[in-house]
Amino acid sequence: MKIVIVTGMSGAGKSTALNVFEDLDYYCIDNMPPELLSSFAELIRNSVPKTDRLCFAVDIRSGELFSKFRESVEALRASGIDVKIVFVDCDDAILINRYKETRRRHPLEEEASGNILRAIDMERKELADARDMADIYLDSSSASTTSFSRRLRSLFEGEDSSMIINVVSFGYMFGLPKDADLVFDVRCLKNPFYVPELRTKTGLDDEVYDYVFSRPESNELYGKIHDLVDFLIPMFIKEGKARLVIAFGCTGGKHRSVSFARRLSDELCSEGYDARAEHRCADK
Repeated sequence: MKIVIVTGMSGAGKSTALNVFEDLDYYCIDNMPPELLSSFAELIRNSVPKTDRLCFAVDIRSGELFSKFRESVEALRASGIDVKIVFVDCDDAILINRYKETRRRHPLEEEASGNILRAIDMERKELADARDMADIYLDSSSASTTSFSRRLRSLFEGEDSSMIINVVSFGYMFGLPKDADLVFDVRCLKNPFYVPELRTKTGLDDEVYDYVFSRPESNELYGKIHDLVDFLIPMFIKEGKARLVIAFGCTGGKHRSVSFARRLSDELCSEGYDARAEHRCADK
């Protein structure tokens, strides 16, 4: 079992870090009291189905319980669990600006009599031991959310970490998919709908699929799209994107778009990508 503990300054980017680990298929829990780490790890270890990658955000929101941080981490490691501590930090001035922008209160602001700078200083002192224990230290002061996420992702999965690619077919008569990153319109191709024996079938049926790709213009269009997708995917991966949605649309979403989505998802899988086909209108 692998456990990553994300800790650090409030407002420095722990929530963003949790999102990264969630995208990397870690089971994530925010604001975990340190004393419950071992118990929860044991619960997950004995659960069905099992998961072997956990990520916990542990910080001063735990109050007095945070004093058990070192003891709890050492207990996990003594039990043979691979534990990595990620400490997220940021300059005081930037933390203050972030709190002003979001209008959120610092967890220690009340104890600091409303003085945000004093609250940050108190937090640094309480987190000093956790910082010393950290395996990875990340400063988000000058990093955008995207670059910060990419740095963290590269540390745990590398720049070539897997990205899920959803290849979607849809019908324009039902509207464009809102989650699509790339949309290709294949309504320019001859429509199998007007072939009586193919009308009730979809691109998942070989008769329709073969009809669509029996035409030179279909193969030429597919080839150009595939070349573009092959060019773009490594760039999306390098940028740290966790999921890419490629959509093909035709009039009703049953024939041409399904055939194109089917072919691209199959070929991307054969190239080693985690590609999944989804036909949103084929049954309509």
